[in-house]
Amino acid sequence: MRQTQGVEPRPPMRIASWFGLAVSRRRRRRVLAIGLLSLIGAATLWTWWAEGHPRQERQLRVLVHDRLAVWFPREMAPDDGWHGIHLRDRPAGASVGRVLLIHGLDEPGSIWDDLVPALGGAGYEVWELRYPNDQGIDRSADYLAQHWLDLPPGRPVVLIGHSMGGLVARDFVSRLRHPVGAPARVAGTSVAGAILVGTPNQGSEWARLRVWLELRDQFPTGQGRRFSLFAALRDGTGEAKIDLRPGSDFLRALNARPWPAAVPIRVIEGQLLDPPADLSTGLAAAAAEVQSDELRQRLRAWWSGIGQDLGDGVVTLESARLPNGAPPLVLNASHRGLLLRQLPGAPEPPAIAPILQTLHDWRSMTPAQNEHESE
Repeated sequence: MRQTQGVEPRPPMRIASWFGLAVSRRRRRRVLAIGLLSLIGAATLWTWWAEGHPRQERQLRVLVHDRLAVWFPREMAPDDGWHGIHLRDRPAGASVGRVLLIHGLDEPGSIWDDLVPALGGAGYEVWELRYPNDQGIDRSADYLAQHWLDLPPGRPVVLIGHSMGGLVARDFVSRLRHPVGAPARVAGTSVAGAILVGTPNQGSEWARLRVWLELRDQFPTGQGRRFSLFAALRDGTGEAKIDLRPGSDFLRALNARPWPAAVPIRVIEGQLLDPPADLSTGLAAAAAEVQSDELRQRLRAWWSGIGQDLGDGVVTLESARLPNGAPPLVLNASHRGLLLRQLPGAPEPPAIAPILQTLHDWRSMTPAQNEHESE
């Protein structure tokens, strides 16, 4: 057999090896593709089923959470030094009142960074509840009840809840601590009032994006949190996002339950009243180009209509309203911007001054109005 000069023939064994490697790579890619498509299909099927069966989905999530707690009691226990009721600030002299802060869904802990020093500076003793916030909201209220006696006795406490934390406060007060027409199921200090900030009293569709909030919640570990592979499961298996859906069983029961008249309640909500700077400039330029004041007014009315539906970006104005309650105080702010500076050196968040004023007004009530005896 003649050989082409200068070209070394490929040994038969090397050719076979190269061909086998190529086939193996194609097979692996095919297996990976099939696996990926199977995962996408399973996720699609689960989403389709869950959307139509929220009650059954919640029962399944609760079952999984409870079974994990039985199988891995140490890893799933929330008593890890992070959860529970913690003292955040105590004035050097006599305090003028006591407050308990209750965070919302998948909150990493920074939401109170501006409010705590403001409350402490005004003479209030500040406590914070940290709870497994992905579990059912009723379970979070039960968790607060379990730790309620950790608060010093005697002085009534004002609950301040941000976002879902306001629902925890409402459920705790109306079902456990001060139920109307029934004896209290929790002993200890009384609730002197509840302030709800950015609370979705009628639910929020944003809860469907809980998985992205979970990443924000679990990533920071510098505040004493015990991180492990069980960290997210320890907070719950997502029952809260079902409770937060508009029209959920939890919200229907909560909104149908009467609120005790002896406990004042205040609702503060944000609305993005002003369009972003770029959009505002564009709207003004469009109106100026056609020299039409009517167009300018129509564009402003258009943005105002959007703002009604947008609310603070997470909770709409309609969702913030309490059934049979006073309308919320509406401030120009985003959901987190109600309580937290978005940039260093920014002005004080707009909800802080109304919170301090509300606390002052409630302190001015007669003792019979705001300091009922502990059962």
